[in-house]
Amino acid sequence: MNFFEFTVNEMCVADDFLESRLILIDKPLFWSSFDVVNKIRILLKHHLGIKKIKVGHAGTLDPLASGLMIVCTGKMTKKIDFFTCLDKEYIAEITFGGTTPSFDLETEVSQKFEYKHITEENIIEALKEFSGKQLQTPPLFSAIRIDGKRAYQHARQGDNISLKQREITFNSLEVLEYISPVAKIKINCSKGTYIRSFADDLGKKLKSGAYLSALKRTKTDNFSLKDAFTIKQFENILEKIKNNNCVFNNKLQ
Repeated sequence: MNFFEFTVNEMCVADDFLESRLILIDKPLFWSSFDVVNKIRILLKHHLGIKKIKVGHAGTLDPLASGLMIVCTGKMTKKIDFFTCLDKEYIAEITFGGTTPSFDLETEVSQKFEYKHITEENIIEALKEFSGKQLQTPPLFSAIRIDGKRAYQHARQGDNISLKQREITFNSLEVLEYISPVAKIKINCSKGTYIRSFADDLGKKLKSGAYLSALKRTKTDNFSLKDAFTIKQFENILEKIKNNNCVFNNKLQ
């Protein structure tokens, strides 16, 4: 069975996870991606009596973001680079009228700007200029390594650093709602896109300031958040496996 297929009535056993499994998880707000992987590993060990198992994830989500994470076990971890390279879809809430050093709510608003001139029509027009391939500068508060340290470590210490621009692609950008000063935007983009940087750039484009106030990943290619387990749901599935009373459904690949 390849990793795009599943059998609806396949019986779950611990060996499935040891061998090769792809699991869709709905990451809770404030959890790091490492927290999710560690929790899945602990649950598998505890409920299925597994002593050692490979678990990894494809596509990091910041603690202040929620939504779809692809978690791989066993030999499926060898496919992580493939999954990471797939296009992503997000629902982003962008607040106009201010900026933060981190481009999101990790840090407090440090500058304020006028925003009452911004309309939904203005935003729609501005988004047209972001469509397609773009050069984007990652935020200073990011996990990119510079001289052996993460960029966010340098930023917190007040070090004077600069990050190189990267080529990214916006496949589609759609305004779902604008209730001043907050815009809700659906974004489909390539690997390596920083939505925080996009929020900051959009604010500048509209002659204001802006920061990312909420973010949810809804898709990775054809994998959808609607098919993902919460941590609690996945724990319940493992309990059923433990009791030999579980059948795969379309959420577990």
